[in-house]
Amino acid sequence: MDTKSPDAFRTISEVADDLDVPQHVLRFWETRFNQIKPLKRGGGRRYYRPDDVALLKGIRRLLYGEGYTIKGLQRILKEQGPRHVQAIGRGAPIASAPGAGQTAMPAGAASAAQPTREWAPPREVVPEGLDDITVLTAVMAELGECRRILENALKPAAEPA
Repeated sequence: MDTKSPDAFRTISEVADDLDVPQHVLRFWETRFNQIKPLKRGGGRRYYRPDDVALLKGIRRLLYGEGYTIKGLQRILKEQGPRHVQAIGRGAPIASAPGAGQTAMPAGAASAAQPTREWAPPREVVPEGLDDITVLTAVMAELGECRRILENALKPAAEPA
C-alpha cells in the first residue's frame, strides 16, 4: 500500500492487510455499520475511499483497542457521526463520553482502572439476509478477538523504566 497515493481507492484485501483483520470481518462490519459504503464494481468487488479506510480504522481502534461493543460503537456513530470515528481512525484522541459505550469513571478513580463497558445483548440467531457460514465465520472472528483482549488483560503490566 505504500506505493499508492493517499487519495487512491483501496481493495478489500489492501484494507484488510492494513488493518490486520480478515476480509470477512470487513464484510461483517458492513452489515453492522451502515456508514461503511465502499464502491462496488463488477462482480461485487469493493473499493474503499480514503474516508472509508479512516472510518474502518476508527471502528477497529474502538472495537479492538478500546473494548467497545458493536452496540456501543453504533451509538457513537449515531450520536457523534462518522466524522468523529474517522478522526479517531486518523489518530485523534478518544474522548470518553458517558453513555457512548463506556460509563463515566467516578471522581478520584485510579487512572489505571478499567472503565466499565456497555453490556451487549444476545444477538438474533441468524441476522436477516446472512447465511449460516457468514454468521459463524464472523462469530469465530469475534471470539478470537475476545480471546486476544482477555489475554492482553491478563498480561502483567510493563514495569516503568
